[in-house]
Amino acid sequence: MKLFTLPVFIHSVPAGFPSPADDYLDRSLDLNDYLIRHPAATYLARAKGDSMEGCGIYDGDLLIVDRSLEPQHGQVIIAALDGQLTCKILDKNKHCLISANKNYTPIGINEFSDLIIEGVVIHSIRHHLFP
Repeated sequence: MKLFTLPVFIHSVPAGFPSPADDYLDRSLDLNDYLIRHPAATYLARAKGDSMEGCGIYDGDLLIVDRSLEPQHGQVIIAALDGQLTCKILDKNKHCLISANKNYTPIGINEFSDLIIEGVVIHSIRHHLFP
């Protein structure tokens, strides 16, 4: 795998008017190191649909998923529920999977559900320019 680093500016980028003094570089950044803590347990998945838009995951986004993390209440996960893969918020209190879009109802989980949690979504990547 080819590794490369990208320059990082010292200051944050304001969403308003840029400052001419902010064009100094701080260091280089390897995106693999920045985005992936457990490389052997990490995979990528493509989001499909609008059910997770409320938490910033949109159709076509690339999801970085870590299988080594213990899924916690309120985290976004990838799960196989009765053989169907889905990206949802884990609600351990109500025993269900929740969409981040109010147009979708929660999916209940009971003792008869075949649920396999495939990992915790740790990042999403979205393109802002399309070819």
